[in-house]
Amino acid sequence: MAALGTYAHVRDLALNLTSRELKGKYKRSVLGWCWSLLNPLATALIFTMVFKVFFQAPNPSGEPSGLSNFPLWLLCGLLPWNYLANSLNGATESLVANANLIKKVYFPRQVLVVANVASWMVPFLIEFGVLALLLLAFGNFVLPWLPVVLVLILVQTSFVLGIGLILGAVNVYFRDVKHLIAIVLQALFYATPIVYPLSLVPVRAVLFGLDLPVRSLYRLNPMVPMVEAFRDVLYDLRLPPFGDLVYVSAWGLGCMALGQLVFRRLEPRFAEEL
Repeated sequence: MAALGTYAHVRDLALNLTSRELKGKYKRSVLGWCWSLLNPLATALIFTMVFKVFFQAPNPSGEPSGLSNFPLWLLCGLLPWNYLANSLNGATESLVANANLIKKVYFPRQVLVVANVASWMVPFLIEFGVLALLLLAFGNFVLPWLPVVLVLILVQTSFVLGIGLILGAVNVYFRDVKHLIAIVLQALFYATPIVYPLSLVPVRAVLFGLDLPVRSLYRLNPMVPMVEAFRDVLYDLRLPPFGDLVYVSAWGLGCMALGQLVFRRLEPRFAEEL
């Protein structure tokens, strides 16, 4: 019963911290929560102008949905990516930003990372709700596939949370992490099929004098099958390949386990380092 009471206290603390993060996200902003919709729409508009107007990229055709709409195809991959990038940036700074709280009272420090990730999940769900309405307006009947989308969101959240725990803990000791993660995310963005289809990645290519299976190596990036899974469900209206689901689920569980292990090893000296 004492353990259950502790868990209930942590749950309430997590909810309060998440609420604080949500309230402060768009504080003193005229448009407020509208920015959570305007940011991805503006990004989609910019990439659509670049790739459709300047590079004349063809509209990807959904199979078997038959949908052919580049902005919607782009948003199906862009929203999961924004959730990853925003959550990791926020999780990296979550402990340092709450240094005064950590030094004053003891509580499970993981709650700070969880609250930050949860604060980005809320606009992520709102954005997906708007995307679902847009897909319905263009004839894609996504309603039966929404439970699968929720499962994918949970899998991605476990992946993001595990990495966020590692980054947040290491950033307490080495403040270079927040600068490094910006560079890594920029490189990872272009190493993920968000603005271009996976079919453009060559199966094999000669790099540095070696004949390499480029596409197989490319698919080792867990965000590749993750983005493709969201597109399969929302744009193509089909189940993702079973192997991809197993792969991303293994990444999610593995990152959660590793994140907890690293966080617990580094947590005892947080107050001293901060």
